[in-house]
Amino acid sequence: MMNNIYKHIPIPELPIDEQPRYKMTNLGCEVLSNAELFAILIGTGNKEETAVQLSQRILKCCDNDLSYFVNASIEQLSNSRELKGIGAVKACKIKAAFEIGRRLNKQIKTYTKVRSPKDIADLLMQDMKYLNQEYFKIILLDTKNQITSIETVTIGTLNASLVHPREVFRIAINKSSSSIIIVHNHPSGDPCPSEEDKRITNRLLDAGEIIGIKLLDHLIIGYDNYVSFKELGLL
Repeated sequence: MMNNIYKHIPIPELPIDEQPRYKMTNLGCEVLSNAELFAILIGTGNKEETAVQLSQRILKCCDNDLSYFVNASIEQLSNSRELKGIGAVKACKIKAAFEIGRRLNKQIKTYTKVRSPKDIADLLMQDMKYLNQEYFKIILLDTKNQITSIETVTIGTLNASLVHPREVFRIAINKSSSSIIIVHNHPSGDPCPSEEDKRITNRLLDAGEIIGIKLLDHLIIGYDNYVSFKELGLL
C-alpha cells in the first residue's frame, strides 16, 4: 500500500526526521522508498502536490515498475496525461539518473573474468530483460577471459541481414579481442532459440574461425532466465 504520510502537507512542514533529504543524509539511501528517492531527484512538486505525492502518483501509474523509465522516452514522460506534472525538465532528470546507473553498471562489468555462461547472464540480465526491442550485444574478452568491453551491435528485429559478421568482427578486431561472446534478448521473455538465432550463430562461428577470434558462446536473455548455446551443445 502506498505511503500517504505526506498527503496535503508540504515537505518543509513535515517533522524533520520524515523529510526525504534528512532521511537520506542521516539514515542512508537504502531506507528511502522509491517515491522518496524520486522526490529528491525531481526536486519540486506542483501547486496541488508535493514532490513525494507527485512521485507516488507517477510510480502508481506504472505499477511501481521502475523498468518503465528505462524504455520510456523524454517525450513520453513529459507529455503523458497519466504522468501530468512531470514536464520536460523533470523527465530529463529522471532519464539522466537511469542512464548514469546504466553506465555505472557497464563500467563495473569491465575486466570481470568469465568462468561460465551464468556469469554473463548475471551481468546482463537486469539490463536486458526489460528491453522491449531485441538488442544484439557483443562481449569482448582478452586472453584471460576478462571482459574488456560490452558493445551494442544492432537494435531491432534480429535477422541474419542485420547481424552481419563484418560488423561484429570489425568491433572485435578494433578492440584487439582474443575471443567474443554474443548476447541478445527476446522481449517475449522466452529465451528459446529460433532457427534464425541458430543461423546467425553458425555464420559468426564460421567467420570467427577464419579470422582467428573465437566465438565462445551465444546467450539469449529472457525474463529472469536465459539460454546458452554452449550449455545446449550447439557450440
